[in-house]
Amino acid sequence: MSFKVLTDKIDRKEIISETRLTSAQMKIKAERDKQLSNIITRKDDRFLVIIGPCSAHDSNAVRDYAHRLAKLQERVKDKLFLIPRVYTNKPRTNGEGYKGMMYQPNPHDTPDIKAGLKSIRELHGRIIGETGLTTADEMLYPDNHEFVDDLISYVAVGARSVENQQHRFVASGIDMPVGMKNPTSGDINVLFNSLHAAQSKHIFLYNNTEVETSSNPLAHVVLRGAVDKFGRNLPNYHYDDLVNTIEKYKQCGLKNPFIVIDTNHDNSGKKYMEQIRIVKEVLFNRTWSDDIKYYVNGFMIESFIEEGKQDVSGEVYGKSITDPCLGWEQTERLIEYIAENA
Repeated sequence: MSFKVLTDKIDRKEIISETRLTSAQMKIKAERDKQLSNIITRKDDRFLVIIGPCSAHDSNAVRDYAHRLAKLQERVKDKLFLIPRVYTNKPRTNGEGYKGMMYQPNPHDTPDIKAGLKSIRELHGRIIGETGLTTADEMLYPDNHEFVDDLISYVAVGARSVENQQHRFVASGIDMPVGMKNPTSGDINVLFNSLHAAQSKHIFLYNNTEVETSSNPLAHVVLRGAVDKFGRNLPNYHYDDLVNTIEKYKQCGLKNPFIVIDTNHDNSGKKYMEQIRIVKEVLFNRTWSDDIKYYVNGFMIESFIEEGKQDVSGEVYGKSITDPCLGWEQTERLIEYIAENA
């Protein structure tokens, strides 16, 4: 057993210096960050929608999608705040398969992490400059967060990561909203322990430096469903699930209680068209319960230009190579429905 060194140590300053935001891009990001913070803290009553492909494997298609989303954002700007998903790292259940643009900038070529880091920074930056939207990414590898923290507006901590101490502690030092997903088991106690950690101060070792975090009051719950020991889906977006999660929030006394519903993954059983039904059920439940209307204020939705998914070797433009997604026409209708009913 050994580690084989493939490259010299990657210089973070070098990578970032080549892909810094312009002053105009920084101004856009600062304003978007302020608006998003106001949504999480209830100073802005718009509904949050984090939406986009399961994985950002094709820069051109992802930028195309973001341009379309920007036009849609303009139409629904009084009701919704849209954040494009630009997820550049992908967790793999058994360690095999496409691991994301950071790891493999071209899914048809061999891994090249240094090139991947440059590619993901360029992609996030170009979306800001070209569309006026800022992006969301998943913190799969906590030590790598510093390569994108100046570019993105929203961070997701996934179901496989939320129990990890390093993810929790790094989340506590991030100065933007962090969505903490429930673990794959669905254990809500684990989720709220993670959220408590993210909203607390910590001293720990981060990238070979002892650091102290300030705590993150914008960390919040994302419900994404679960699986039991037999591999059966256990959705957690239904009325009773929401009531139970809200009660847990009330008991814990955490800051800025906010719930986002992930409409795919184990909530939909990866049946991507179910996302439409799930959105409609949750919005109806918000009309039925004042508590649900107050606490549940966001969706995570997986969509791309073409619906469904293809094999990693596929060449259909704008079609996912990981989880199946809604297509653009379905996405447009769904966003308009949310704007009318949220």
